[in-house]
Amino acid sequence: MAAPVDPRELFTKGVSAVLHTWPVLQIAVDNGFGGVYGQQKADWMVDVVQQYFHDNADLDQCEVEDFLSELMDQEFDTVVDDGSLPQVSLRLVQMFSQWQQGALQQLRHTISTLTPAGSQRAKVTAQSDHESDGEETQAMECEAPSGSRTPPLPPPPRPQEEEDGWTVVRKKK
Repeated sequence: MAAPVDPRELFTKGVSAVLHTWPVLQIAVDNGFGGVYGQQKADWMVDVVQQYFHDNADLDQCEVEDFLSELMDQEFDTVVDDGSLPQVSLRLVQMFSQWQQGALQQLRHTISTLTPAGSQRAKVTAQSDHESDGEETQAMECEAPSGSRTPPLPPPPRPQEEEDGWTVVRKKK
């Protein structure tokens, strides 16, 4: 039988489960967007988010979205535009609501569904293309752990340099 857990600590475990299974945060940490202390920043983010909820007991989902977006921008130089921010925010709001209502067993169940034994991480691979003029460009290909795959986007058109030294990027036809 597991030792009883402090209810506040249980909510912190829930925040940790949500944030550490969020592909955007995983990619930011794995690729050093937060610098050499990226993992420590991600762990710190768990504490900051749970404290934000305790300091502001009646948060709306949009307020949580704004807060997470600001943290990701300031700490990881990352703008979240993949559509996951509303989902993560909603899950956090729901978990806090469970915690406030004392539905700790339901909260434990929610946490256990987020952290299965073989927790999957988002996979990121860098692909290098060597071009004729010796420059190297890199493209990042991201794959979510859900298994659904979308076809990769075609490479962007190569910018053309005009006579006066300006680089012109034209819209794809």
